[in-house]
Amino acid sequence: MTTENQSDIPETGPGGEGPLHGVLAEYETPGELIEAAKAVRDAGYTKWDCHSPFPVHGLDPAMGIRPTVLPLLVFAAGIAGLGGSILLVWWMNAHNWPWIVAGMPAFSLPANIPILFESTILLAGITAFFGVWALNRLPKLWNPLFKSDRFLKATDNGFFISIEAADPQFERDKAETLLKDAGATAVEAIHLDPDPTRWQIPRPILAFIVITAILGLVPFAFIAKARVTHGDQPRIHVFPDMDFQVKADTQQRLVIDDSPVFRDGQVTRPPVEGTVPRGQLRQDDHFYRGLEGDEWATTFPAQLDIDTSTMDRGHEQYNVYCAPCHGEDGLGGGPIHERALEIQSPEWLMPTSIHDQNVTRQPHGQLYNTISHGIRTMPGYRAQIDEEDRWAIVLYLRALQRSQKALPDDVPPEERAQIR
Repeated sequence: MTTENQSDIPETGPGGEGPLHGVLAEYETPGELIEAAKAVRDAGYTKWDCHSPFPVHGLDPAMGIRPTVLPLLVFAAGIAGLGGSILLVWWMNAHNWPWIVAGMPAFSLPANIPILFESTILLAGITAFFGVWALNRLPKLWNPLFKSDRFLKATDNGFFISIEAADPQFERDKAETLLKDAGATAVEAIHLDPDPTRWQIPRPILAFIVITAILGLVPFAFIAKARVTHGDQPRIHVFPDMDFQVKADTQQRLVIDDSPVFRDGQVTRPPVEGTVPRGQLRQDDHFYRGLEGDEWATTFPAQLDIDTSTMDRGHEQYNVYCAPCHGEDGLGGGPIHERALEIQSPEWLMPTSIHDQNVTRQPHGQLYNTISHGIRTMPGYRAQIDEEDRWAIVLYLRALQRSQKALPDDVPPEERAQIR
């Protein structure tokens, strides 16, 4: 047997085989495979691999496999996704189109954590998927080892080591001797196919891939055309869902398939005269509308308990619904007002102070009505706050107004020493 290195590999092997690809050795057990891998590693080979039908614990360190650059690529992609999404939401919400909602800042990290998280995971996952393919030079449709009938056991019960002839240290005799000394039961040379077209992508498959890729761009071309053109016909809806359902507005007459929904053709039924929903009679004008006869009520309704718990409830509801505009002290300098001043909104007017005389002189019922239905730019809160809580807010407003006009005699004697 003659010694060959990479520079003098023959163009064709015995029996009309192609150039030498490398040598393949078989081992009986995973333990023998690990010991043989250590021997090949210590010999300094760099282009070789182990083949096993299942993962073998300890094989990676035996082969001297070091961590790849993939974790760094995934980390960099995650940072890029995080930074890019932060820039995106900042640009849209705080710079290009700032939108004030209840005085909250236009850009806030907690509010955008789901977007930032998803963008980070998305780019990191895509990089991990395609990075594995790129670093392993995949897809690889053919390997010369597949020509060996013995190598078919690599997916069943065979354990193999292959050393490529392209390795700088490869010499066939030395490689075969090394593998045999490491306990190989069989060693064979693997040659390339003399016909290079045998291991290339078949033309029909290549044509199918190209045609499929081109056809895959057609929907995007139609989408691009639809975005820049105008027409008098509705767009094509692949999934129409409920966009074109037969429907009618309230109290409209509608006939479907020549059959009316009701005998008179009305879509909905008018309420029966003189009826109200159960539990919504609400005949008590004092409690539900803030009226005593035809005037605003100057007293609190009998259903309201004037005690500390009601005051605390009013305080809580005031801080939720009123303080954002009027401030916790009621002077009108709440966080929404401060935000409007910060962005210098030209149309903003300071909220009314609840300590103004035109507010303090209003009867209890009028304040209740304002909370219920709103006034000027202030919206009504009857949909959000029930009647008892609205009265609790009025009770707290009275206490807050009185706190601004307290006299020294109103302070308990044991606490007057703390007044400065």
